[in-house]
Amino acid sequence: MSLSKQSKALEVRLKAIPAAVVKGVVPALIKGAEETAAIMRALVPVDDGDLKASITVTKPGQTTPAYAEGGGKRTAGSNQALVTAGNEDVRHGHLQEFGTVAQEAQPFLRPAARLAKPRAQRRIQRAIGQSIKKAAEGKS
Repeated sequence: MSLSKQSKALEVRLKAIPAAVVKGVVPALIKGAEETAAIMRALVPVDDGDLKASITVTKPGQTTPAYAEGGGKRTAGSNQALVTAGNEDVRHGHLQEFGTVAQEAQPFLRPAARLAKPRAQRRIQRAIGQSIKKAAEGKS
């Protein structure tokens, strides 16, 4: 194969890598978010169960429930999976997490994120590596 053909072939393979990585990493992102949500559900203080039931995973391209984060809706990017607590009826997650003058903090969001993060990062790194390898081999 001539040098020109090799260059073209390499160019095609390199251009395929970003799309292949995004496509290949989505399942790892979702699984990491679901594991984080499961840990949050296990740690959340339960009175009526409404806060626990409001913990959701928003997959890439989807929109979070209203009032779940920052008081509004947010659409996850193509390389994001979001875990939120709260909805239109349940707006007290931050009060549980950080406490109030009358109530001591009962953190569940940040501890769950800290527990789930290392495993999720490893899974995502593996997915990126496998996606790059497949794209480089032309199997994307």
